[in-house]
Amino acid sequence: KAVARILVGLLTFSLSLNTRRACLHRCVRRATFWCPELQAEDPAKKGVCSNYLCDASVGEQVKLTGPSGKVMLIPEKDPNADLIMVATGTGIAPYRSFIRRLFVEKTPYGEVYKGLAWLFLGVANKDALLYDDEWQSVLKSHPDNFRVDYALSREQKNKDGGKMYIQDKVAEYSDEIFDRMDKGAHMYFCGLKGMMPGITQMLESVSAAKGIKWEDKLKQWKENGQWHVEVY
Repeated sequence: KAVARILVGLLTFSLSLNTRRACLHRCVRRATFWCPELQAEDPAKKGVCSNYLCDASVGEQVKLTGPSGKVMLIPEKDPNADLIMVATGTGIAPYRSFIRRLFVEKTPYGEVYKGLAWLFLGVANKDALLYDDEWQSVLKSHPDNFRVDYALSREQKNKDGGKMYIQDKVAEYSDEIFDRMDKGAHMYFCGLKGMMPGITQMLESVSAAKGIKWEDKLKQWKENGQWHVEVY
């Protein structure tokens, strides 16, 4: 069979690895652009990789290269490190790998892990929740080491009565997050880049309330390797 190779693509999907089997799980959202003038989707502006993968046939061979970068990695040298994972949409995929590695699959790091893995996921509504059955299972089996909080923008309200976005949900626990970060926790962000301005603005406000200069605090976390951002 011919092997198809993607030369250039736009990142609109994420991958998680199953270490028990030689396979990857794709979490893909088809990227399209709605043209208000045409009142239809513009095929010239569709996502390259997401549409290629969504249109691929069962059994079709695709050549992948990687891994690329070291942003979304677990600090395996510290089994006591808390992991605070913030995601929107398909950004959940790498955290699925984290959580499976920690609590589902038999891995050396998972066997000795004593920290807290805390997942924040922002989606429109309950119907858009990804892998919720897996998270609920882990909550039952590891209640002391796993937490999950959802921000459902079309179903929940924030403290001001507006839509509940991911930054609003994270803000509810800002004091605890700051305390955990100061004790060596790692904070990860994956998903739409549009969430980052709201996240950083919220953390800056919390820092000011604590009498802390946000720029200095962020620099400290980055220098310590505690701040991980992979957005698109």
